[in-house]
Amino acid sequence: MRYDAGEVITAMVTPFNEKREVDYEKVETLAYQLVNTGSDAILVTGTTGESPTLTHEEEIEILLSAKRAVGGKGKVIMGTGSNSTETAVMMSKKAEREGADAILTVVPYYNKPSQAGMIEHFSAVAEAVDIPVILYNIPSRTGVNMSVDTVKTLARKYQNIVALKQSFGDMDTITDLKMSCPNDFAIYSGDDSLTLPMLSVGAHGVISVASHLFGKEIKSMIRNFKTGDAMTARNMHQKLYPIFKKLFMAPNPVPVKAALAYKEIIEDYVRRPLVELTKAERTELIFTLDSI
Repeated sequence: MRYDAGEVITAMVTPFNEKREVDYEKVETLAYQLVNTGSDAILVTGTTGESPTLTHEEEIEILLSAKRAVGGKGKVIMGTGSNSTETAVMMSKKAEREGADAILTVVPYYNKPSQAGMIEHFSAVAEAVDIPVILYNIPSRTGVNMSVDTVKTLARKYQNIVALKQSFGDMDTITDLKMSCPNDFAIYSGDDSLTLPMLSVGAHGVISVASHLFGKEIKSMIRNFKTGDAMTARNMHQKLYPIFKKLFMAPNPVPVKAALAYKEIIEDYVRRPLVELTKAERTELIFTLDSI
């Protein structure tokens, strides 16, 4: 494999205080906890980190805080995606300069580029940095799907385009990707509930939200599957499935922040336009959390 970020990457939330300012002390606390509870790497300033509402200065400081906390215990990946190619290139260069182990860059959202436009966009990012680049395909947020041929073209052309986060539950697409891309190109599930199905057709691991709470369990599920104990892996998948779904009962990362607040790890503040869970939603989430 040209680059291995591990099997469990946590898409980390960004802790805020009551003024909805970034709580950098809790960024460090959470990052340290994650790499000690099953996460091989953490991804900061992604969608789960509320990147649309962060300033570029906050994003860099979050990266630096996470790196201080993690040390050599895991990798720190930075989300540098933008619907502006120039901005994505700029932030990718900054991430590399500030010591990110890799970057995650999403299909440009809102402007809905063609496949040719995507190739130009990701080519510009890949040519601007030497660190590994993970592509991110999430049609439900971007409004457009990145095709297998586009991923194949990029993976074959650029050695530093090393992986894909796929948040699109079509197993045939995963099979097509595995058959089309280089053998050392890694595919990650972008949805916790799809991790086991994707593993069965060749995915390497997951970029997870639920691993904030159940990192060791998700890691064991993946390890059991890969070592031939499919039954135990399936049982863990079914055990965690209710919380996989409840963590998306409201826009991500609202539910996972509420769960982390219940565990007294961070506060559940989110930045507008997101809003915190209602009392009824919180009760429903906690009931599911306590039942696992």
